[in-house]
Amino acid sequence: MRTLGVNSRLKPFGATIFAEMTALAVKHGAVNLGQGAPDFDGPDFVKEAAIKAIRDGRGQYARMTGLPELTAAIAARFEKTSGLSYEAERDVVVTCGATEAILDCMLALLEPGDEVILFEPFYDSYTASVAMAGGVAKVVTLEAPEFRIDEHALRAAITPKTRVMLVNSPHNPSGQILNDAERAAIVRIATEFDLILISDEVYEELWYETKHRTLATEPGMRERTIVLGSLGKGFSFTGWKVGWAIAPAPLAAAVRSAHQFASFCAPTPLQAAAATALAAPDSYFEGFRAEYRGRRDRMVQGLRGCGFDCELPAGSYFALANHASFGFADDFAFCRHLVEHGGVAAIPPGAFYRDKSKAKSLVRFAFCKRDSTIDAALERLLKYRARFMSGEFSGGLAHAASL
Repeated sequence: MRTLGVNSRLKPFGATIFAEMTALAVKHGAVNLGQGAPDFDGPDFVKEAAIKAIRDGRGQYARMTGLPELTAAIAARFEKTSGLSYEAERDVVVTCGATEAILDCMLALLEPGDEVILFEPFYDSYTASVAMAGGVAKVVTLEAPEFRIDEHALRAAITPKTRVMLVNSPHNPSGQILNDAERAAIVRIATEFDLILISDEVYEELWYETKHRTLATEPGMRERTIVLGSLGKGFSFTGWKVGWAIAPAPLAAAVRSAHQFASFCAPTPLQAAAATALAAPDSYFEGFRAEYRGRRDRMVQGLRGCGFDCELPAGSYFALANHASFGFADDFAFCRHLVEHGGVAAIPPGAFYRDKSKAKSLVRFAFCKRDSTIDAALERLLKYRARFMSGEFSGGLAHAASL
């Protein structure tokens, strides 16, 4: 009998860490700061636009590349934030979330054996997408705690088979935003080795002190860059799964060629609502960032008070904290203990590395939550810390001190 089960390309990946930690959160009644999904709804004006589209009978397939009003809105918003003008009908592709767009890029651009530069820690779909397309991931590590690109390490990863470089800024999970030196290094490498750049910018609206700038604005990069975006991160509708790719015509056509067979189109009424969302006034985006800055500061200050070493992230809605003072050998053990005994779910960043031991002292908390949720989690973390300090847990400080 033929062996049943997943093929060899996907077998190494298994279930995502998000599924595991969410299941544990439900099992233990934990406050879930794991998966990056808000526990509040997005703005009413966007919801009403979706409802209107449904009532207006917009329930059939959308145009494969995206509703005309949405591709126009994407191009207009991108031009407003970047200064770059793209032709909406030709250069924009609407997808079922940016996760699909990542896969579309890999399926469209890679021949079997082509190599893709990835920077770890990375969103876990990156390596799976490369594998599904028959590519080979070449991983460059962003070393903690700075999480900055080292040009020498990047150059060392390049071979004659390298075709694509995938960059994420603002970065998940570190919250870093590319600095000028990193941007210059990316431009040098991409130009010298004639690489296609996929710039994952789904957190483009979530920057705080340092403004996000798309890599497509760098000299010579527009013609070789695919920019990915998402409605979910900027409007708190992660379940709507409306994403997009913006690229010069030849690259957009490549993405479109895979998209038409991956999903064909994103949900029509939600695309109509996304067009309304992206046309929001500047005051919406300014208020959005201000609210998230407050959540970030609330979370980081609270984590520090609970015994974690934690820096302010420059972007995204994640805080990386150091849990070394709790005495665990690695991040997976800490997160599993925390959700069961502390009642708080978080993500072990080792899930975003090839070598999972590289993040053994780190933990990722999502602060895309209501203030009451953040406060409830911090209250539980404070009690958890007190129990550790008392020596209640054999795996904690009292045990660690005896090793």
